[in-house]
Amino acid sequence: MKITKSFDEKKPTLYLVPTPIGNLKEITSRALEVLNTVDVIAAEDTRNTKKLLMAYNIQKPLISHHEHNQATSIPQILNHLHNNDSVAVVSDAGYPLVSDPGANLVKEVIKEDYAVVSLSGANAAMNALVASGLSCVHYLFYGFLENKSSKRKKQLDELKDFPYTLIFYEAPHRIESMLQDVLEVLGDRNMCLARELTKLHEEYIRGTVSEVVQVAKDKKGEMVVIIEGKPIKEETFDMKTAIEKVDEYIKRGLKTKEAIKKAATELGCSKNELYDEYHKSH
Repeated sequence: MKITKSFDEKKPTLYLVPTPIGNLKEITSRALEVLNTVDVIAAEDTRNTKKLLMAYNIQKPLISHHEHNQATSIPQILNHLHNNDSVAVVSDAGYPLVSDPGANLVKEVIKEDYAVVSLSGANAAMNALVASGLSCVHYLFYGFLENKSSKRKKQLDELKDFPYTLIFYEAPHRIESMLQDVLEVLGDRNMCLARELTKLHEEYIRGTVSEVVQVAKDKKGEMVVIIEGKPIKEETFDMKTAIEKVDEYIKRGLKTKEAIKKAATELGCSKNELYDEYHKSH
């Protein structure tokens, strides 16, 4: 077990810094402070990060850190921490590690007993969820599905019985085929397609899957797909049948209270409601 206190640590720190998902104004003052004070910034794409830093007049050394160079970038970042340098990790947009590489880096940094601190910030999945009109009580963030339809359908099949709102990321050139697979596997559920979040052409398309798939083909930009979970069927029962069931159990020798309890359990109804209705009818 390891316990680290984020604001008490004297050791160098790895900061996970969310960046704007579109609108450059949506970056916190704390994120800017960290980017200004760390010794080096590890970026998914240094070219994109340079644009952000230039917008806020921040000048810091940049390290390339992405999915394909982790074997060399992780030792490089650890070396900076060993040399008492604090490091900020950023992705192209939103939270680093969310549908982006970085988990291996965090594991290695924790193993070396350095502090890892995550900052609050922009997140496309949450933006889309809270504005979707679908349930936000319980949800499952899945990220990107497989590119190949057969593999994608298999993933969706594993998710079809989840009663939680489902959140996916998708690219515009795959959105139509992805929604066709959703329609086939999950059925014609309510959904929301959110695109170009926080940008000038931000758009929310709300409707059923069969409706949204008709207009999705020509849409551009980064996309978040929110789909309602499997609807939970409410069990219904006929009170007259329930009362007759109670009478049947009483004839078999059960006391009234026991008969009501047994009938309510069997039919999945409220014991108290059945008790009241039974005594009203007798």
